[in-house]
Amino acid sequence: MNRSRIPALLAAAMPLICVTQAAGQQACRPTLAFAEVQFSEMQPSTLERKWTAVVSVDASRCAANSAGSFQVVFSRLKEIGPDLEFREQFTWRPPSVTLAVDFAADEAVERYWIANITPCPCAR
Repeated sequence: MNRSRIPALLAAAMPLICVTQAAGQQACRPTLAFAEVQFSEMQPSTLERKWTAVVSVDASRCAANSAGSFQVVFSRLKEIGPDLEFREQFTWRPPSVTLAVDFAADEAVERYWIANITPCPCAR
């Protein structure tokens, strides 16, 4: 009895697999790029420096009112301690988003890049 159900289950699952693949093909990704990047002087009141950036968002391939998340990966240098790579998560929205990350006075940003951009529904 169980053997006779296997072909029926496979036949029932096939449309679901096809629908999942078709839906996956309709995902688009916006194009994100750093437009302005600054690293402030140390603030005596907090002993911190602020890294800020404006990221331009080209979501022309996305459906209207799309938004999503992305990460900025930092390679941080530290005077008294090990260098470190870490990620901060942000939300993208067209046409741009302003980012800010605090660093200690003895830290600097060696490199930074955008990673893990969530897809958006494609414009039709």
